[in-house]
Amino acid sequence: MFNFEEIARLYEENKSKPSREEAIEILNTEDLSDKDYIKLLNCDDLDILEVAARKAKRLTEAYFGKNIFLYIPLYISNYCSSGCIYCGYSCFNKIERRRLSLDEVEDEMLAIKRKGFNSILLLTGEDDTKEGFEYLKSAIKIAKKYFSEIFIETGPLSFEGYKELIDEGLVGVTLYQETYDLNTYEAVHLIGRKRNFVKRLNAIEEAIRAGVKEVNIGCLLGLSNDFKKDVFLTAMHGKYLLKKYPKIELSISFPRIRPFEGMNFIYTKVDDLQFVKFIVYTRLILKHVGINISTRESKELRDNLIGLGVTKMSAESKTGVGGYVKDNPSPKQFEVSDDRKVEEIIMSIKSKGYNAEFTNWVML
Repeated sequence: MFNFEEIARLYEENKSKPSREEAIEILNTEDLSDKDYIKLLNCDDLDILEVAARKAKRLTEAYFGKNIFLYIPLYISNYCSSGCIYCGYSCFNKIERRRLSLDEVEDEMLAIKRKGFNSILLLTGEDDTKEGFEYLKSAIKIAKKYFSEIFIETGPLSFEGYKELIDEGLVGVTLYQETYDLNTYEAVHLIGRKRNFVKRLNAIEEAIRAGVKEVNIGCLLGLSNDFKKDVFLTAMHGKYLLKKYPKIELSISFPRIRPFEGMNFIYTKVDDLQFVKFIVYTRLILKHVGINISTRESKELRDNLIGLGVTKMSAESKTGVGGYVKDNPSPKQFEVSDDRKVEEIIMSIKSKGYNAEFTNWVML
């Protein structure tokens, strides 16, 4: 099991800001140590960031070429039994609950396929019922007819549950710990299975042992006051997984909290500069790990991060249930910021000298 408490202590003992000379010395190091990474996360020198960004660009192109992998999320249900106070789907929120019929699921997938996508991410609320699991399995069966890669972002499942879905065509799992600070975690997850911090932490390994080929982990920036610590722990969690399971393809995400209708949760703001730092410095320590950026972020920021560490981008995302066949007024999990059509995003990627890819060739 990932020893988050020991890693948290390492962060606390080494989080002083480095001098410019020390930061330059770190950037001249071929392989960053964990302590080097902590120091860079706490470095506010913009000249250092500029040098680091150039190095991150070189590393990203060396390991991934000039390619940006595009994926799309499909929310198929917003039923949820967890009380997460920062989420639009929380069981506390009095919203219209909806689960697409299987015919509607197929219609949505056909609409997505026509946009050019070859991979799909299926999302639900934290529905821990047998009905919810069987429905997810049925959706994966349908997706297998149209997509070469099927990913899920749901509540944690058992080893047996993941194995059953893999047998139906599941390839990858996205599962964010949200925050690695136990006190914050308990304060924002009031009821439901998601309140079990350790079970959620271990679930990604259950998925790997069951046979998924790709995993995506992350923290939700803004939950914890010490968001740099969350970034560090996310990266160290990824490093641990790669060491223990070297054959998996690992990606990391640093989503920032976005508002939703009726939101009354006060969160810590993480500005764009901090966000860019996290992407760039994480690339330096995790050279061959995918880094995702979603439509939570603005089009300007997303465009400017192309080549500086980011390797995967969501496109034309709908964060309510369905919405690709026709506009759907169902409640959204959060508001997107980049609402461009996929064609516009492709044009922007190409204008930067990069290729927009719909197939993850690493996994084939």
